Amino acid sequence: MEILIKTIQFLFAISILVIFHELGHFVAARIFKTRVEKFYLFFNPWFSLFKFKLGDTEYGMGWLPLGGYVKISGMIDESMDKEQMKQPPQPWEFRSKPAWQRLIIMLAGVIVNLLLAVAIYIGMLTVWGYDYLPTNEVKYGITVDSLGYEMGLRNGDKIISVDHIVVESFTDIPKTIILEEATSIQVIRDEEPVDVLIPEGLIAKLIKHKRPDFISVRIPFVVGAFTSDSKGKIAGILIDDQVIGINDSLMTFFDQFREEVQLHKNEMIRISLLRDGDTLVVPVEVPVGGLLGIYHKPPVDFLTFHEKKYNIITAIPAGFVRAYEGTGNYLKSIKLLFSQEKAYESVGGFIAIGNFFPAIWDWQAFWSMTAFLSIMLAVLNVLPIPALDGGHVIFLLYEIIFRRKPSDKFLEYAQVAGMIILFGILIWANANDFIKLFN
Repeated sequence: MEILIKTIQFLFAISILVIFHELGHFVAARIFKTRVEKFYLFFNPWFSLFKFKLGDTEYGMGWLPLGGYVKISGMIDESMDKEQMKQPPQPWEFRSKPAWQRLIIMLAGVIVNLLLAVAIYIGMLTVWGYDYLPTNEVKYGITVDSLGYEMGLRNGDKIISVDHIVVESFTDIPKTIILEEATSIQVIRDEEPVDVLIPEGLIAKLIKHKRPDFISVRIPFVVGAFTSDSKGKIAGILIDDQVIGINDSLMTFFDQFREEVQLHKNEMIRISLLRDGDTLVVPVEVPVGGLLGIYHKPPVDFLTFHEKKYNIITAIPAGFVRAYEGTGNYLKSIKLLFSQEKAYESVGGFIAIGNFFPAIWDWQAFWSMTAFLSIMLAVLNVLPIPALDGGHVIFLLYEIIFRRKPSDKFLEYAQVAGMIILFGILIWANANDFIKLFN
């Protein structure tokens, strides 16, 4: 069921993005009186799921969910319609329009995707606002996994800054460390300031393993829920009990308990609890897996989150800022592929993207991911690769600057080369998904 929910969200988001992207090309072409022969959601090799004709344009839906397209008359695109290009140019064709009009038509899809991201962020901020945990409110410090420990951080550290720059939202710290290729983190450890120098190669490891939770907030262990077969519940532990120790060891935080209980697999332990002001000791048998089936209460119960509210007016500039920051962050992530060793191994395909969606339907998470994908689609489409919008833009800029149009034969070869590159990237990215899946 989780896979189905993620797949539906992924296909729904991709459908929205493709329709708006191609609508940008379509509307711009129509403004300049350029004929659009086809407007398709998804690709339709051999057959279409459905199609109908309205005016000069055939609208339809293909069966291959790898994107979509508009076929503009008189343009060398993925359709590779060479016969049309052999005919004399017609006034309604793309090739008959001035270069500046063709440039706008090619950029329109990217522009619409960026504006769509802005619109989504405006809507999200208006409806839900923005909740975040200020870094200076993480009063119990952090917990780290093995990569965080290798980085030099320790459980209980209180982060002050990254490369001596204060990061306002705690959840932005992992992203800042990776995207800014940070070299140091400033923390308070045992009431003393410490400058943690990030070892060389650690950023590449973080990128490869995709572990944004290498830093988490530290919280007291107050029982929030149980699994259906919880050994803790069977032993008599109740919701709202606060765990304060195992055997003769006192401990305040969940991470301490989690580490300690792993040392007592297949053993009987004594768990010390606070319940309604009284201290209790409950004997519990630890199963072979070392998990008692107890969930802690969420961080919001212990830490002070800040909430920013917006109306439709104040959300507009904030939406543009969110889209601008998202675009900058995605460009930085592309840069990492070339600046960090073996970072290319982290590139994923449809499985990786689909896994970013939550396993339950959450409209806020869905729209947040859709806005990010819209930015991603805009940035990738503007890359100067033939067969992408960016490739066509490069050739149009060449024509505008040098007042000489590349030959149709050259554009055909460039289109074929670009499609080979794109299919190569597509195969490589999805092969990475399968390799990680089987590993």
